[in-house]
Amino acid sequence: MSDNTPDALDHAVLPGIALGYAPVIDRQRAIAGTRLTLIPMRPEARADAAELLPALAAVWPKGGLVLSPQGEGLLTDLLAQPPAQPCQIEIPAFIAADAAHTDAIATLKAGGHTGLLKGLPSSPLPAPVAAVFKQVLLEPGQAGPAGVPKVHAGVRGAAAIEASFAGGADQVIGWPMDGAFEAQPGAPKTEIPADQQVIVELMSRVDQGDDVERLEQTLKRDPSLAFKLLRYMNSAAFGLPVEVSSFRHAIMLLGYNRLKRWLALLLTTASNDHSMRPIMFGALRRGLLMEELAAGMDDREQRDEMFICGLFSLLDHMLKQPFDKLLQSIPVPERVRQALVDESGPFRPYLELVMAVEAESVFDYRERADALMLGAGEINACVLRALHKASQLE
Repeated sequence: MSDNTPDALDHAVLPGIALGYAPVIDRQRAIAGTRLTLIPMRPEARADAAELLPALAAVWPKGGLVLSPQGEGLLTDLLAQPPAQPCQIEIPAFIAADAAHTDAIATLKAGGHTGLLKGLPSSPLPAPVAAVFKQVLLEPGQAGPAGVPKVHAGVRGAAAIEASFAGGADQVIGWPMDGAFEAQPGAPKTEIPADQQVIVELMSRVDQGDDVERLEQTLKRDPSLAFKLLRYMNSAAFGLPVEVSSFRHAIMLLGYNRLKRWLALLLTTASNDHSMRPIMFGALRRGLLMEELAAGMDDREQRDEMFICGLFSLLDHMLKQPFDKLLQSIPVPERVRQALVDESGPFRPYLELVMAVEAESVFDYRERADALMLGAGEINACVLRALHKASQLE
């Protein structure tokens, strides 16, 4: 995938801050937006608006962003100079109730911004401040005011998400996976859905080096997959100099090795199960972030394998099978198998860093980054580029 990201993302960004991200999931399990969390690596860390705002504008030119600055200093900086494009800013109730911040919060509305009130104030907010907030962010199980849409954050695991919605949440910020998939005793055996079986067969044929005619015949069994594959390849994120007009044309341009990564992408986005949309959201970003972290490697094949590793790291949750069984039928490079089945090998430390970014855990983030000798600014730039490319593919 060529690097056609904006200039604002071509260097290290915000070295004193760890960026985390998570989907905003609605009751239909659609993705309503992305929350970007800014966590100071040190208590006194501040946001450089001259760096932050162009980077955010490059990633989210059309909105759909929830900004969650952790720490009063970061929030104050953001309120003093909010992004040019409309977004939602998470503001703790005690800050919203502080008269020192009244004017800055009240002016957010004029810029098209809204607030996400974190927690409940001890007394009613001033009317100009209250008008900024359209939702309230609560802990799961915490009662909220009647008639105000409620959001639960930090929710992990499919059962926890279901419990939040059953408890009255209108949206959830979090991840439906919590660790590797584990089959429950007595659970019925799951089969790979028919539409995804075509992709698995195609991946096997590519892996074996079958000729183009046989590959085309396999793909023709599901024309919608062929259409989707060509749409991906002609997306801005792929950056090909010419439009790909056919599967045969794609093979001529890409070769078999690079085609494997796009079949992997197709496999992880082919599900028609609405409950899988947050998983697919996570898998795509994992793949792109793994690829960005590998951007400095000279070996193109290794970068493609890193992409596949991130993409497939949630395939166990999608197909409801543990990796040791799942990867017996789906061909993957040995380094990918090591990372997913054995939790070892050269790709595993990068995958653990990506999971630390998702978990918004500064301790894990710092530990994984140090092990890879990566700075927060480098990682942040990779995160923003990955989110930008994901938005181009969706």
